[in-house]
Amino acid sequence: MHEDLLGDDRRVLDPINRVSEIVFGLIMAVTIVGSLSIATAGQKEIRTVMMAALGCNLAWGLVDAVMYLVRTLTERTRIRALASRIIDADAETAHRLIQAALPAPLVAIAGPAEFEGMRRRLRGLPALPFPALARRDFVAALGVFLLVVAATFPVVVPFIMVDDAALAMNLSRVITLAMLFGAGFALGRYAGHAHPVRTGMLMLLLGAALIVAVIALGG
Repeated sequence: MHEDLLGDDRRVLDPINRVSEIVFGLIMAVTIVGSLSIATAGQKEIRTVMMAALGCNLAWGLVDAVMYLVRTLTERTRIRALASRIIDADAETAHRLIQAALPAPLVAIAGPAEFEGMRRRLRGLPALPFPALARRDFVAALGVFLLVVAATFPVVVPFIMVDDAALAMNLSRVITLAMLFGAGFALGRYAGHAHPVRTGMLMLLLGAALIVAVIALGG
């Protein structure tokens, strides 16, 4: 019960986190690879750009993994503090705290009876443990790191497999767009969208716009 209250999800990473990290790593990699000048690119320049893309995603994968742990611990601490405030408060104040913490769709279908039931169940729990990071949290952080880094390879593999730099660049772009579509499709299915192909196309367009924006801003 404590684990559920403090947000210990059975899944190491939910689909939204997985897709978000892949898209992030993909955009970072394709932005760096996109800086390659096809007209003057030789093997040395191509190798330098590939190493830069990998190095960038290694660094940002590490940052993302650490921040995942920070977010997780912060959220659990916040939930514990909120639960303690609800337990110590009078019924009216506790109801307001619960209402403020719930998503608006749930508040719309809940009422005083549901809020009171939550308050009573919280008061019936043993003392809440102080939040801490568990093994699964570090596994999830490792997953974040690996997803960001792994997103580099589909972008750079064409430059390893194809000698023609222009053809490799076109293949890299096609792979990037296909992965963006797949990411949007996966999110659409997870959200229960009736037409996940549409969410795939929207993600493709959004990702392409973000890539153009990042390049324009000198990213």
